[in-house]
Parts: sequence; C-alpha cells; structure tokens
Amino acid sequence: MLVNVTPNLTEEFWNELVAPFEDANPGIDVVIQNPGAEGVAAALPRLLAAGDAPDVVQSLPPTPDLAPELVDLSAYEWATNGPLAEQYTIGGQYYMAGIGVQLQGLMFYNKTAFDEAGITELPTTVEQLDDALAALSAAGWTPIQTGGDWMSSHALQALALPTVVGEDPDWFANMSSGEATFSETYGSSIERYADWVAAGYIPTEALGIQYPDAEQSFLAGESAIYPMGSWFAGTEAAAENPAEIGVFAAPAIDGVSDAAMGANIASPYSILTSSDRVDEAALLLEFLTTDETAVVDQLAVDGNFRDGYAYETTALGDELFQIVSDTPATSYTPTGEGYGERRLPSGYSEELNTQTQALMGGTAGADVNSAMDDWFAANAG
Repeated sequence: MLVNVTPNLTEEFWNELVAPFEDANPGIDVVIQNPGAEGVAAALPRLLAAGDAPDVVQSLPPTPDLAPELVDLSAYEWATNGPLAEQYTIGGQYYMAGIGVQLQGLMFYNKTAFDEAGITELPTTVEQLDDALAALSAAGWTPIQTGGDWMSSHALQALALPTVVGEDPDWFANMSSGEATFSETYGSSIERYADWVAAGYIPTEALGIQYPDAEQSFLAGESAIYPMGSWFAGTEAAAENPAEIGVFAAPAIDGVSDAAMGANIASPYSILTSSDRVDEAALLLEFLTTDETAVVDQLAVDGNFRDGYAYETTALGDELFQIVSDTPATSYTPTGEGYGERRLPSGYSEELNTQTQALMGGTAGADVNSAMDDWFAANAG
C-alpha cells in the first residue's frame, strides 16, 4: 500500500493502523510503501511506468486520466455508501473509498476580536460578514488573515463558492462546457473581494506572508478571521496558549437557501487494476473505511471529520463536528479544479490563484473578471 507519509501520518502510524487487520487475516501481510520526498502523486506514475505499481494507493483522488488504472469498486457497498462517494464518481463508477471529509469553506475567528467589535451573532450571510469586517476594522483589528502562495485563492473561494455553487449546483459542468461565464457567475464575488482589499480588510503585506507565518499570527491573536480548512483544528489543538478561537461555515449571500460547503475527501483509497491481489485489497479497504477504531484513528490524527464518528477534540473541534452534522451531503462542493465529474479545465487553480494575487495587489475586479473569462474561453468547451 503506497501511502502519504507526513509528520502526523508516519510509517509507524500506518503499520499500527493495519496491524489489527493483519491479526484478523493471518494470510495477508500489508507492506507500507513510503513514496519519500516525491510524494504519492509523483511516485505512482513512475511505479506504473516501471511495472512496479502497488496493490493499493492512498491519498490520491481518482481523475479521468487515472481511472483506467483503478479497479471499479461499484459492487462494494462500503465504497458506494462512503463519504462523498457519489461526488467522486467518474462515468457513474466508484473508484475510491474514503474515511471522511476535510471541510474547506470555513471561517475561523478570534472570539476576543468579535467581542471587542461588538459582534454578538455569527454571520450567516455575506452581507452580515461585510458588516462584521467593517466592525472589526473600526475596532482596530486586522479583519482577515491570509497570505501568499496557495493561501491567496483559498480565502477568495471561501467567499465565493457558497454562493456560486449554492445558486448553480451544476456550475462546474456549465463552466467546463462554456455554457456559463466566470464574470456572470463568480464576478460579484471578485468585485466584493476587491472591495475588501480597498477597505483594508486584507492587509497590503498579505502577499508576502507565508502559510506558517499566517497560521502563527492568527494563533497568537493578531488577526480576527482566518479562512482555512478543517485541518487547522489539529494545529490549534497542538498549539501552546492559542487565542480563543471559534469557527463558522462560510456564508452565501442573502437569499441563497442552500449555501455550498467546500469539502474534499479525506484519505481516499483505491485498488490498482494491475494488482493480482484485488480480493485481499478489497478486504483491506473495507477495514480501513468501516472499522470504527481504524476510521476514528485516521480522522483524529489529521483533523478530519465524519458524521457519526466522534473522537476527543478541543472545543474548536466540537464546533467543527456540529458544522459537519448540520451540513447535508448534497451541500458539499469541490474547490479548485474539482473532483469526479465536477471538474474544471486543468490549470484553473493556478490561474485563479494568480488572479487573486493580482486583486490583492490592487488590480480592479473588472480586469480580473475579464482575464478569467479569457482564460476559460481558451481552455473550456
């Protein structure tokens, strides 16, 4: 099994995770394969080309290009009924099974900042969020914590996608086919983000701030709102004396009845068609994605969530569990280029990030919308 190895997901963790499965299946030895510094995404194509592919790959969501290399898991109930299973299908077929979700459309907030700004209720619409940002700025707080690199467009997507996909659940398909335009669907969010920049809600030095520094600044109580994914809860839990932090779902504009929630699958598992151990691999995937102890151990180690699977967390983690519980599965939407059949043309994430950084540098929203329309005209359809 080729797996993602990180400071949290160590080889020791993986071996301990599969040990109960090996004990219950003495004829199966699960060998953990570390991809090293190149990572799973780079290692798998190399191993496939060399004819040395693993039986199971973890952490790599299926794509149309990768699907021919993966076993169709549609016959397995544990795969078809798993988290985000239908959203990740390609051609109606299920090529992966995951353990839970990573929420993306979240606004972490400094509770002291909100108190000092006189904000007594969390924003449930973008209009209320605008009011909160104005109050935070007037109270002397840096309203939004973001930064350069990939972080730039993360904050923009937290603003836009709840409305964009909430209004048009088929937005990814319509954009890819050319039936919709960026400026018509996403344009008002671009203009609002430009207004936030102009109002100083996003500091002018944000482009020069790296991810670790942005994270530590927010943890230290130096800013008010931090648009970030659910994994931040794990960082907060490990921090010494962090600011008092809460979280709310990124809202849509007033009138959108079903705000979309950005989410990705946590720890997807797939079986390679080149494997001569498909039955044994399927038994392993069933264990990893349905055994309560195995699932909870995986969720807890990387700050992921699944409705009905609880583990001990901080107060912030409890708030995230409530958001998961309150979010219908139909409200989850991809971020970036998307997944399954809800995908945008390759290169979209990089282009959106580039254009978001232009916004942060003072480029007019109309110019960014025009540039994104031109990009889709050249890459979609």
